[in-house]
Amino acid sequence: MKVIYIKKKYLIPIFITLILVLIILISLNGFLANRYVLGVSNQYRDDIPIYSVDSQEKKCAITFDCAWGADDIPDILDALDKYDAKGTFFVVGLWAEKYPDMVKLIYDRGHTVANHGYSHAHMAQLPESKIEEEILRCTEVIQKITGESTNLFRPPYGEYNSTTIKVANRLGYQTIQWDVDSLDWKDNLSYEDIYKRVTQRVQYGSIVLFHNDTKYTQKVLPAILENLTNNGYNCVSVPDLLIKGKYKIRYDGRQMKDY
Repeated sequence: MKVIYIKKKYLIPIFITLILVLIILISLNGFLANRYVLGVSNQYRDDIPIYSVDSQEKKCAITFDCAWGADDIPDILDALDKYDAKGTFFVVGLWAEKYPDMVKLIYDRGHTVANHGYSHAHMAQLPESKIEEEILRCTEVIQKITGESTNLFRPPYGEYNSTTIKVANRLGYQTIQWDVDSLDWKDNLSYEDIYKRVTQRVQYGSIVLFHNDTKYTQKVLPAILENLTNNGYNCVSVPDLLIKGKYKIRYDGRQMKDY
């Protein structure tokens, strides 16, 4: 076996190099550990809405944003009733004032009436005082018509920033978005496109977004509900889908139990 001898003059540089490598490895290990801890701590947030719910049951929530016409509301309600589904209607305050009979009909048929802001404003562009006014004024209209308040809020256009969520939280509202978007408001989508988008995307705890007063919503809704119920889904209201008690919101907007 060949023995390799290292001259004394090389020993000190080699020793220093080994020490430097060891220091780098220790530092790298600490850096990675910190990144892991930060990743865990940042996994849950309080400045984003609820997009879906961590459910062990096969259920989802069907929601409607109401801001324009109202002629299709009776047909939407009939479809929901036919499949024993409960909808959640996020209504704009101005829309509710224009169509109070429709709001009352939604409520009397056993569905949830929730807050979509008073004037359908871009919340992320408003100061705190105006956001608060938009939310509270809409709830006042809802309560005047139905006799019941609401603590569910959906920002118009789905637009929000940290200030929007902060104000909603301070007022006691849960901000609700969606993880399945029907895109039913788009003119270039067909009946079949909307049907496939929804039925192929719904999962346990999904919140589905529809709009009333569109070209296809009232026509495609019965087929979607039939597909979901035939596949074992129970279509419930948002309040019935949400986790009660302590919860946390994951980075992707999924509401999770906080054990």
